[in-house]
Amino acid sequence: MNELEDLVQSARSAFGRSATAADLENAKALYFGKAGRVTELMKGMAALSVEEKKTRGAAINATKQAIEAALNERRQALADAELQAQLKAESLDVTLPGRQHAAGGLHPVSLTLERIEGIFGSMGFEVADGPEIETDWFNFTALNTPADHPARSMHDTFYVEGGHLLRTHTSPMQIRHAVQHVKRHRFALDAGQGMPEIRVIAPGRTYRVDSDATHSPMFHQCEGLWIGEDISFKDLKVVFTDFCRTFFENDDLVLRFRPSFFPFTEPSAEIDIQFPSGPLAGRWLEVAGSGQVHPNVVRHMGLDTERFIGFAFGMGPDRLTMLRYGVNDLRLFFDGDIRFLSQFR
Repeated sequence: MNELEDLVQSARSAFGRSATAADLENAKALYFGKAGRVTELMKGMAALSVEEKKTRGAAINATKQAIEAALNERRQALADAELQAQLKAESLDVTLPGRQHAAGGLHPVSLTLERIEGIFGSMGFEVADGPEIETDWFNFTALNTPADHPARSMHDTFYVEGGHLLRTHTSPMQIRHAVQHVKRHRFALDAGQGMPEIRVIAPGRTYRVDSDATHSPMFHQCEGLWIGEDISFKDLKVVFTDFCRTFFENDDLVLRFRPSFFPFTEPSAEIDIQFPSGPLAGRWLEVAGSGQVHPNVVRHMGLDTERFIGFAFGMGPDRLTMLRYGVNDLRLFFDGDIRFLSQFR
């Protein structure tokens, strides 16, 4: 029996020297493989007598079980060692602060649009929405833009298939809103009754063939419209002055309405602002265009030009964002640089 005991000790030593699971499998093959030492002992049983098989077989089985136990013990030891190494490598100090994901935030232009909508919403203005791919009628004709106007040329406008175009301003949304408003109240109008005033702003993306430090082929605009039976240029001045002073949180902000020309308003004016202090103090900065709505535009809304009048304005939220936050390059809004955007969280 010393032979079998030596075999068990030999197997224990071989398994103990195995540093990895692969080494252990190689050592196992020396004993349980096709030509393994235990396998050879089992094959030798065929030449023994019945009586010898009983005693020899029992001893070989005990040896086999002892070697299998040593194999499983070493296999478990290697698995435990691997687990401990993994736990050590992935150890977590629960006393340390937790790992947090940085909170996201709105884009600065989105913040400005929300601010604009909030301020005009407090004045009773609705917010209109509309398609970015427009028809020529809503984008130009309904706004009294003549057929030979330079804005219609390929140099300024992106045209697409089917005679449509990418809207060059958000004014078409005003027309769409006004037309629907008039349709809802057509019965009352035809009966000579009153109609609720049209008071709406139209913020959104617009597109023109232009790109430099202060212009982008895709940019934002916000148009405003107030139509009623007694809405004058005075109302325009009061509304926009109040908006600018609220937006910039400066009651000393000065506004200037400078005569200009737009095909959809008459008379028309550019709106400039002047800060009383700060790095931009003393400079006139253009922020919007405005004017009394042209009678032809009122007529395209389906309204009587002798009865209804109002004002309109259009401003660039991108420019207002630059002025509010001191940004000097419009392209920063579209680069997607997280270092820049994270300042506005």
